[in-house]
Amino acid sequence: MHGTRTSDYDFQLPPELIAQSPPVIRGESRLMVVDRASQTIMHRHFADIVEYIPAGDLLVRNTTRVMRARLLGTRDSGAPAEVLLLKALGESRYEAMVRPGGKMKPGRTIHVGDQLDVRILESTERGTRIVEILSELSDADAIELYGHIPLPPYITRADTPPDAERYQTVYAAETGSAAAPTAGLHFTPDILNQLHEHNVNVADVVLHVGAGTFKPVEVDDPAEHVMHEEWYEIPAVTTQRIAETRARGARTWAVGTTTVRTLESASSESGIVIAGSNETSIFIRPPYTFRAVDHLLTNFHLPHSTLIMLVAAFAGYDTTMRAYREAVNARYRFFSYGDAMLIL
Repeated sequence: MHGTRTSDYDFQLPPELIAQSPPVIRGESRLMVVDRASQTIMHRHFADIVEYIPAGDLLVRNTTRVMRARLLGTRDSGAPAEVLLLKALGESRYEAMVRPGGKMKPGRTIHVGDQLDVRILESTERGTRIVEILSELSDADAIELYGHIPLPPYITRADTPPDAERYQTVYAAETGSAAAPTAGLHFTPDILNQLHEHNVNVADVVLHVGAGTFKPVEVDDPAEHVMHEEWYEIPAVTTQRIAETRARGARTWAVGTTTVRTLESASSESGIVIAGSNETSIFIRPPYTFRAVDHLLTNFHLPHSTLIMLVAAFAGYDTTMRAYREAVNARYRFFSYGDAMLIL
């Protein structure tokens, strides 16, 4: 069966198709529409999404807010060091990725700014570190003052002031992510208003994006890949709306892979989504039976990533890889600041 090996998810991507910046105006992205039933692919603009979601259907989105999680500083020697905060653990402690890894041993301190140092407390089995924020300011204020927007490594420029707005969704609320839920970046207040006027319902979940989402699959058997846990919360009002939508025979549309993973993590075999908060390390790949999600809006993802595997589980492996080949041929923009795909 195709799609069972990591090597199945390889595709040739010209480097110039990796979007280095968002579109000049939010929402002016392209939208590839993939129809699973007819096996057709259409090329549209993101604003056209309003035509595809019927009245009475439910759009579920992830309202997490990206932390200024990238802390750039120096070691005692004066050599540069970098800390990427992944997850708050309480009491000023965080799980983090660090560079240079070999030098960042427990007991070391990174000087980030006049009012912020970061101390390495311990190493974890998965190569991350537990770190402590040392500041007279609150953690949130210190991170906001000295932190950088954690643009992904394939964006080869430094972050700039516009990224503070453009690498957030317009509905971001609860701070806690180390990366943006990128499918949501395309929505503007105007597009959301149009959906509202078309009687499309909206419900929210939170999943704080951590290393689990962007850690590459480095083994050829995906079953051997271990996901990091990520914290999520599903309000009771959201589960209520999902249940009402299903009872009416209407459909649930997930904005992004993080929303899919949240809903599928909390779904019973019969598709009932349970409210509450928990951690998930769910890894969705072919073959997988979706319980809670009927349609998916997503971006174009990296080769060999857990994200492209999730899309293949949803759209079908052959359909997904054909869509990616067509996206390359049609010069779509890829990855976080790139264009979108809507799977019907």
